[in-house]
Amino acid sequence: MSALFSTVSKVRNGYDPDEVDEFFDHARQVYEGKKPERLTSTDIQVSMFDLVRGGYDTHEVDAALDRLEGAFIARQRAEYVAVNGQQAWMNALAERARSLYGRLGRPDGERFAPAGRGEWGYDMDDVDDLCDRLVAYFDRQEPITAAEIRSSTFARRRGKDGYAEGPVDAFFARAIEVLLGVE
Repeated sequence: MSALFSTVSKVRNGYDPDEVDEFFDHARQVYEGKKPERLTSTDIQVSMFDLVRGGYDTHEVDAALDRLEGAFIARQRAEYVAVNGQQAWMNALAERARSLYGRLGRPDGERFAPAGRGEWGYDMDDVDDLCDRLVAYFDRQEPITAAEIRSSTFARRRGKDGYAEGPVDAFFARAIEVLLGVE
């Protein structure tokens, strides 16, 4: 069997090929209806693989995970629209988008809980800037894509100078789901 992805040199770390192959094989079987369980975009987003010397190229695997997530959301959309109609899908997306507005409406520096004392967090200004782009998208239809959010990076800050990472990650994961639902 040929490898699904390129491997890095034996002196560098990459994702464990066995774990990656198993995950993608499972996802393929679920997508093709050969396994009865569901695989959600959240399941794909939280998938993690051990790092091993000479493993799969992490950038290639991450890009494939992004495409896989998009495929599952597109299928979910098609199934939902077939049963409920396009307007119902848009209404459901609008409701998910409204769930983001609580945080987006907060003032800069107060959108998320601060990182714990001495703990690393995300730079508040960087996170707030991305939140402002989401507001511009929702309010003024200024363009932003799920890929832009997914590829965003934030400087790191300690303690009260940074936002706690978990809530920020969860928030932007939901924003990605909303954007993928309309892309």
